[in-house]
Amino acid sequence: MTTATTSDIDATAAQALFARGGCVLVDVREPDEHAREHITGATLVPLSTLTAAKIAALGAQRVLVHCKSGRRSADAAARCAELAPRGIEVTSVRGGIEAWKAAGLPTVVDSARPKLGVMQQTQLAIGIVVVAGTALGAVVDPWFLVIPAFMGSGLIVAGATGFCGLATLIAKMPWNKPAKAAASCATGSCAR
Repeated sequence: MTTATTSDIDATAAQALFARGGCVLVDVREPDEHAREHITGATLVPLSTLTAAKIAALGAQRVLVHCKSGRRSADAAARCAELAPRGIEVTSVRGGIEAWKAAGLPTVVDSARPKLGVMQQTQLAIGIVVVAGTALGAVVDPWFLVIPAFMGSGLIVAGATGFCGLATLIAKMPWNKPAKAAASCATGSCAR
């Protein structure tokens, strides 16, 4: 079995190419991550919904994909390797938005958004509940072990279906909702 090879590019070269208009820059992170911080002009196509057809529909011959640190964008580029024979080159930005910022390149930050993304909040909640349930099961009553078993079952369902009820619930929490825009876009604080 052969595996598709993907190319990558460093942040500085990606920014220069993007600034010249020679490509489309695609952010493959989740919507809450993109809303919290993004590169101006980047198109959001979350990895969870990304297909080669969606990338081809952008109409560009050259597509740069980025995520937070480079792993998801490398996966996105690999998913789109089938586009190469059609003349569409999909390249991962090595190191993602973190490398972009480390190179001194600008991003747009919404400081009103929580620092932790919805998935990180979900992972923390699951971890806390599992540890608490296990400790209670060991110290108080073995019936408390039902709690971590329930959370584990939820993770299995989420992994098998791609739907996580807890993440959906956490995403609807007030601290994860965008603040109402009180100023105009001219001041850099408009809602999108």
